[in-house]
Amino acid sequence: MKLQHAIIALSAITCASAFAASPDPLQAYPAAEAGFVRKVIQLPKVKNPELYRVQLLAGKMMEVDCNQTRLAGELKEETVQGWGYNYWVLPEVKGGISTMMACNPQEAKKSAFVAVYSEKLYRYNAKLPVVVYVPEGIELRYRIFSAKDKTQTAMDK
Repeated sequence: MKLQHAIIALSAITCASAFAASPDPLQAYPAAEAGFVRKVIQLPKVKNPELYRVQLLAGKMMEVDCNQTRLAGELKEETVQGWGYNYWVLPEVKGGISTMMACNPQEAKKSAFVAVYSEKLYRYNAKLPVVVYVPEGIELRYRIFSAKDKTQTAMDK
């Protein structure tokens, strides 16, 4: 009986250590709901992550003219219950808004990535994946912004 308990305990320890050595980083996050796709970004490690920010750009390729075109929608921040990890959901993407300049009629339309308008920058964290749920047919791109370590002092006036 003691041998059987020892084997069970050893098996449990072996399984736990194997899981800890290579855990699935997406295990905590929910699966994508019907009509949505889960997009994942793994940011590279950097020396001073507090000096970096990430911009998330959800959108799609569209035929555009000379006007500035954007899609409408809002990324909503959610938290994985019990884990505390953040993820984002884009519930819907609405038709684009555009400037109304008169374009040259001889200028052909071109294919370009049109993003949901957002100026928001998110905290940089290379330890966790950036997980975003978008409607099917929507692409996710991102930009990494960095600041210089050196600061400047404002003047009194």
